[in-house]
Amino acid sequence: MAVNGGPEHDEWFDIAIHTSGIGWVQARVDGGPRIALERDRRTGDWIGQVPTGAPYVIAVSGDRLALDPRATEVWFPPGHSRDANKRNASLDDADFPRAVAAPWPRRRPQRHTSRPLVVYEAHVRGLTAGRPRPDAGTFRAAIDELPRLAELGVSVLELLPVHQYDPDEGNYWGYMPLVFGAVHRQYAAGDRPAEELAELVDAAHDHDIEVWLDVVVNHTTEADPAGPSYSLRILDEREYYVVHPDGTYLDDAGTGNVVDAHSPQSRRLIMECLDRFADLGVDGFRFDLAAVLARDADFVRAIGDWGERRGVRLVAEPWDMARYLLGPDFPDQRWMQWNGEYRDDVRGFLRGEPGMVPLMVRRLDGSPDLFTSPMCSLNFLTAHDGFTMYDLVAYDHRHNEANGWDNTDGHHHNRSWNCGWEGDVDVPDDVMVLRRRQLRNAMCLLLLSHGVPMFVAGDEFARTQGGNNNAYNQDNETSWLDWQRAAEWAGHERFVRDVLAVRSAHPVLWDPERWGSRLAMFGANGGPDLGYESRSIAWAVDGLYVMANMWWEPVEFTVQVPGDWRIVIDTTSDVVNALESAPPSGAAVTVGPRSIVVLGR
Repeated sequence: MAVNGGPEHDEWFDIAIHTSGIGWVQARVDGGPRIALERDRRTGDWIGQVPTGAPYVIAVSGDRLALDPRATEVWFPPGHSRDANKRNASLDDADFPRAVAAPWPRRRPQRHTSRPLVVYEAHVRGLTAGRPRPDAGTFRAAIDELPRLAELGVSVLELLPVHQYDPDEGNYWGYMPLVFGAVHRQYAAGDRPAEELAELVDAAHDHDIEVWLDVVVNHTTEADPAGPSYSLRILDEREYYVVHPDGTYLDDAGTGNVVDAHSPQSRRLIMECLDRFADLGVDGFRFDLAAVLARDADFVRAIGDWGERRGVRLVAEPWDMARYLLGPDFPDQRWMQWNGEYRDDVRGFLRGEPGMVPLMVRRLDGSPDLFTSPMCSLNFLTAHDGFTMYDLVAYDHRHNEANGWDNTDGHHHNRSWNCGWEGDVDVPDDVMVLRRRQLRNAMCLLLLSHGVPMFVAGDEFARTQGGNNNAYNQDNETSWLDWQRAAEWAGHERFVRDVLAVRSAHPVLWDPERWGSRLAMFGANGGPDLGYESRSIAWAVDGLYVMANMWWEPVEFTVQVPGDWRIVIDTTSDVVNALESAPPSGAAVTVGPRSIVVLGR
């Protein structure tokens, strides 16, 4: 279809807008024509074309502007203001955000890693904002981090949301999307954000690293009815959002609104977004607050079918503010799930809580109480929302004053332990020695469990946020990777790399089948001590014998499996595979206070 006798499709960009109760729709091109869209009798969409590459805005009857919710790219005028859009933008508003008629990059294939899955959760900007380079904080800069990650043993780079969000909203993490299917322009070094993301994916594949995206398709930046009106609220509020009869919104995401997963138009936006990112070669998607989408179980299963067709991995955060669907309650068991029980139970064991050993028996074994396949359990101790791994061993309490909410935001129950000293000011030497050991313990437990491990960017060198466990609005050194600290903690990064090498050398740790009779659980002597005051456990599986003591005194373990064992890890040291002792079966091995010893053969 040509517009006003103009050129055909190679110079014109198709658009299709869904609305309800609106009498006319125009596409207004900056510095160009006002194009009346026509109603498609088959789909009900308003359709037309705009010049390729042009910024445009949608105008609708009632003298309102709207951003195209299916935009491939968004541009913000210099005068853009979120507060200004809490009222209806007038038809001559030059500061309203514009869609850009940008063709999507060519389709690229997925390329799954040949190595065991090890997930590294990172923020595009935070990954390199601390680097002294002009393109710091961009997709392009992230490419140069890939060799280090590959050497570390990372096989999946999971990026926090890259949807276009409102840069005036103040959410550094990006969890308040404006347009699902557009790439955040501010993460690009140049003027082609989607292409630059695709180039990062290509480069990651060259390093045998998959790229997963954290996708937020359960709510939008328009928030509650008092929030700004950019797009969905203007075009068809009750089609896209769950709206109560009195006009208030369901808010099970804690953000002011939730997208209606039953709505055909919402589904179209979500699936179009996923298809676009999959076309860039993205290998997997982690769905924020997936329980919102699970209000329509058929839709979740349809996404599962799509994932199988496209060859992408799917990961659920299986809860929201109202429902907790971890394990068998999630409607599609093909998905991996963030295992919140693993996080909580292992944190409890790590800090020496009583009564944790029976739970650790489950968590180390891929959580058979929750998952049919252990590889559906995405095991983690840390994520973007919460303490870093170092802060888990350095703070008993959150310290979120910088966020502006009088330290009332963020979780107050973190199951952390500061090792006897709160924070990092004037830390006694013995406390720091214990913290380093606890960090090594945490990594050992995580990386030697059955399932898919994930840790947060910087955990490998003890990144700290100063006790801030909700740094959602901290686009500064609080959230960025600290490369001076990385140099200071190089020994810990080497330790993490070496433990990952141990994991890679033992395929049983990522076997999709249950360990079953291959796994033997022990206590210090004999079978596992499941008593309330027990704080130690040992297990043996296919060439590994792990003895974990979270008691504050040494414990003597008897090696109960015959074999030519050698000590490969002792968390009282940051050196892996350097110890030559080979305790025979029946010999005693002393495991120090709050320490782990791993034998290999």
